[in-house]
Amino acid sequence: MQNRLKDKIAVVTGASSGIGRSIVERYVAEEAKVVAFARNQEALDALAAAYPGKVLAVAGDVTQAADLQRLVEETTKAFGGIDILVPNAGIARVVSFAESTAEACHTQFSVNFFGAIETVRLFLPHIRQGGSVQFITTFLTQVGFPGLAIYSASKAALKSFAQTLAAELAPKGIRVNSIAPGPIGTPLWGTVGLPPDVLSVVAQNVSARLMTGTFGQPEDIAETSVFLASNAAKNIYGQEIVVDGGYTIG
Repeated sequence: MQNRLKDKIAVVTGASSGIGRSIVERYVAEEAKVVAFARNQEALDALAAAYPGKVLAVAGDVTQAADLQRLVEETTKAFGGIDILVPNAGIARVVSFAESTAEACHTQFSVNFFGAIETVRLFLPHIRQGGSVQFITTFLTQVGFPGLAIYSASKAALKSFAQTLAAELAPKGIRVNSIAPGPIGTPLWGTVGLPPDVLSVVAQNVSARLMTGTFGQPEDIAETSVFLASNAAKNIYGQEIVVDGGYTIG
């Protein structure tokens, strides 16, 4: 199926790799035009070059107010309003409880929670009737995983925020939902701070709980995102769609 997002304008943060990039590519395939935002200028330029006239690249950091304001300004200058907003930018770090200082918490919350909600707040006046906002949470809001308490808490806060925001924005004709990825093979997996040998063992243990026996792919999340942004999901509000290969039922 194609053309599900024809003539829609979307903004995706964390768009230079992994889930964000895959969402951009699927949106373009469905005839949307996309503003791709991330810190990696080179990767964004390559993405825009791959889809000329369909992807507008804007470099910046979601924790920097000036960068987010510039994103809004460049987007509205190019397209007026938007129809879809996916504040996908996020980071994950393994931090023991003993090392979970205020600074360690702030590092992850500043991107995963505050960066996401500030992105939506600044774009709110420009989201058109029938618009879709999609937060990216995690399956880890439902299970415990040692060392990821801060990451999981930041996403749990985002999940709760999304549910309340859905009720607040519904009268404005804006749908708010979340997607909770399970173990996905993205560059994020390699940045959590574990040595390669330990990471390999963890990956094997995680894979053993998955129905497919392997990590999911970014495209799995992108397809879910397309569905939530499409008219097929017009009656879905405040839900968290878990795409985890069955991990949380195993």
